[in-house]
Amino acid sequence: MKYLMWLLKAAIFFTLFAFALNNQQDTIVHFFFGTQWRAPLVLVVLAAFAAGVVLGVLGMVPRWWKHRVAAKKAGQGAASASHPTDSVSASIHDGL
Repeated sequence: MKYLMWLLKAAIFFTLFAFALNNQQDTIVHFFFGTQWRAPLVLVVLAAFAAGVVLGVLGMVPRWWKHRVAAKKAGQGAASASHPTDSVSASIHDGL
């Protein structure tokens, strides 16, 4: 199974490497107000992918924050609730 995973990773790498080699032509990306960016097509695709990843992560930050706060509150509630049971279980063990 380990060799199959390495084979899959190698296939993905060589596919992406061949894509990069086949797309070295200059591309012009036109922005607003007449500005433009000239770069190889593979860099434009990489920049678009990176921008999508960054926007996706930034879009998830509020949810991650809300879940982190909820987990912290649940952890504090569990910690305060676990102290009385620890004393009860300690008294039971002392009695035996």
